[in-house]
Amino acid sequence: MEVLAISINDTAKVLGIGRSSVYALLKSGKLDAIKIGRRTLLTTESIKRLAQSRDMA
Repeated sequence: MEVLAISINDTAKVLGIGRSSVYALLKSGKLDAIKIGRRTLLTTESIKRLAQSRDMA
């Protein structure tokens, strides 16, 4: 089964950026998140889309 969403910490590690940068990307709409209880998970689809666009600024 393919992973559909990962944590903010894991997203930061995968992209090689800090957590605050991940939150900034979320706020700007460049990453999509889902809430499950108290956890915020980022969709792997939006992470792949961002990495392909190379527009992390």
